[in-house]
Amino acid sequence: MKINKIIIGLAVFSFAFSSCKKDDTKADGYGNFEATETTVSAESNGKLLLFRVEDGQMLKKGELIGVVDTTQLSLKKEQLQATKNVIKAKSKGVLSQISVLKAQLKTAYTNRTRIKNLLKEGASTQQRLDNVNGQIDVLTQKISSVKTQNATVLNELKSIASQVKQLDDQIKKSSIKNPVDGTVLVKYAEPFEIVNFGKPLYKIADLSTMELRVYVSEKQLTSIKIGQKVNVKVDAVEGMNTHQGTITWIASSAEFTPKIIQTKEERVNLVYAVKIEVKNEGSLKIGMPAEMWINLGKPATKK
Repeated sequence: MKINKIIIGLAVFSFAFSSCKKDDTKADGYGNFEATETTVSAESNGKLLLFRVEDGQMLKKGELIGVVDTTQLSLKKEQLQATKNVIKAKSKGVLSQISVLKAQLKTAYTNRTRIKNLLKEGASTQQRLDNVNGQIDVLTQKISSVKTQNATVLNELKSIASQVKQLDDQIKKSSIKNPVDGTVLVKYAEPFEIVNFGKPLYKIADLSTMELRVYVSEKQLTSIKIGQKVNVKVDAVEGMNTHQGTITWIASSAEFTPKIIQTKEERVNLVYAVKIEVKNEGSLKIGMPAEMWINLGKPATKK
């Protein structure tokens, strides 16, 4: 009877110990690694004369990696520049005409003053004064008319200047520069292809820092906070490799557990998404599954 009690006691202890061990070795969250992916597209139309991009290639921000043919844009710009020079010459002629008319108007005003003085002394006639006044009115109208013509010419110059700026912008965008530091994930184009505006050329992502998205229950929210350090574990040849991560975001609203994360019975549970930033030494890949361990002291035993 005593032996039976000892056996039962050992069984209870063994069950309790195994239960505690299971809880201690269970991860606090499961998910997959992500990275911010950027799709670089063509911003001009033409033949891709230069395209130095390969899958897996490391690119720096601002690095020139491609050039689209700008021959037609350059020719159109030259044509606009020639038209601009012609209109400028026309504007100079109009301005010269205005200067002549203003000089004549100035002389007419001087004559009118002299005739008024002579008229007071009886040495001139009202008819001469009326003639000068008429001349002043005609010159004033001519100057106004010529100024209107010059305004039209100036508007033409502004229109051409705007078109030249547009061409300069298109020519500038024909030089394809990499927008962010990162690794080329997918290449969509080849040199000498004809590309159109908006055509994807390649996809790039910064893989130096990966983002693990995991899901936790409402009860676990009290155990985590933004800026908190956690352990991130991934499968390895032997056991699991551990990386340190930092919680950067916690969802403000719950969602149903993603089907790819949990079992069928647990899919109806509401969970909160959490993002963890992890430095990548090169072993972490997009889509790779991983575990989050809130307690940094938990063992790395593989289940």
